[in-house]
Amino acid sequence: MLFLIDKPYVSDFLIKTLRKNAYPVVSTAESREMMKDDYLNWISEENAAAIIQKDPHGPLYTNSENALTWIASHTMGSELTDKINLFKDKSRFRELIRSLYPDFIYRTVKLNDIPYLSLDGIAFPFVIKPSVGFFSLGVHIVSDLDDWNRVKNELRIGNLEGLFPPSVLNISAFIIEDYIPGEEFAVDCYFNHTGEVVILNIFHHRFSSGNDTSDRVYSTSRAIVLSCENAFAEFLNAMGKAAGIRNFPAHVELRMDAMGKIIPIEVNPLRFGGWCTTCDLPGIAFGYNLYEYFYNSRKPDWEQIFQNVEDKLYSIVVLNNNSGIPAAHIKSFDHYLLGEDFENTLMIRKLDIKEYPVFGFLFAETSAGNEEELSRILVSDLKKYIITE
Repeated sequence: MLFLIDKPYVSDFLIKTLRKNAYPVVSTAESREMMKDDYLNWISEENAAAIIQKDPHGPLYTNSENALTWIASHTMGSELTDKINLFKDKSRFRELIRSLYPDFIYRTVKLNDIPYLSLDGIAFPFVIKPSVGFFSLGVHIVSDLDDWNRVKNELRIGNLEGLFPPSVLNISAFIIEDYIPGEEFAVDCYFNHTGEVVILNIFHHRFSSGNDTSDRVYSTSRAIVLSCENAFAEFLNAMGKAAGIRNFPAHVELRMDAMGKIIPIEVNPLRFGGWCTTCDLPGIAFGYNLYEYFYNSRKPDWEQIFQNVEDKLYSIVVLNNNSGIPAAHIKSFDHYLLGEDFENTLMIRKLDIKEYPVFGFLFAETSAGNEEELSRILVSDLKKYIITE
């Protein structure tokens, strides 16, 4: 098994896991720059590429969507590259699962054609998002014609260009699809050597309203995992069989409606949650290391994992800049003050808003009955913590 590390971020938790277990890490310029650690088990790019070419079903983990560019350039035309593109291209993914959802409506449209697009056959509400996307960037829920005119104008401005490589975020084409009401979840999992899915965690994606598409709060608990695991595993096994994947980690976003019907939003290949978030929190909070479980092909024992924390809620707070204040006018962000507003702040990861689209991430432990702290941050514009120039 190989670990391929790339920008924009690698956590101390992941680095410590790599060092402790001597897991093989591909020695790229980016990984060497991010992890100046001669004690890691480095493997040359040439050897790594040869290993992948020889066995495209061999286990490989990436921490970042950016690493997909390295895979594409070093294993061009391989089966692995095709599997990656199958999931990254939302149009191809919808075709893959069409037989599972024959009534689900979607359409692909080029960015330049959006201003002239006829909505014949498209019912409100609908979702429009980049065909190749990441981090909810460029995702819009369109409720009516006024919404549509506003969204068209926002997409015309093109303020998403250049944030990530085209293999991660490509706004040249968009997909329009039915909006599915219900609860949204994020699942970290892997498909083992026989293709069977192993679910490693489940996070409930909280929203402030029906039109909210932000990534502000994700929460997990024993109750959340146990209530969803079987249904999600049934869908993921059907999807994995259709795709023919093995030894394949993934971060999957799903919606479940009131009747229990599951509709996939997207599948992010070869990684768990972005920015080392959903994959690190369980290890930091209660010692459950997802990287080690994947490497060793282990299945979680939820009763043991959540022992002594059965009534706790563990959350990731994504500190996206929804303040309306341009990044150029922001001097700093008071992460300490933010941490004081939570019952038990486990960790704060600070990022520079001038370089990244977020101020960072907060990991929190919340007792039963104190969920108000999560509801409060969910609707916050974060101005309380922002210091302007």
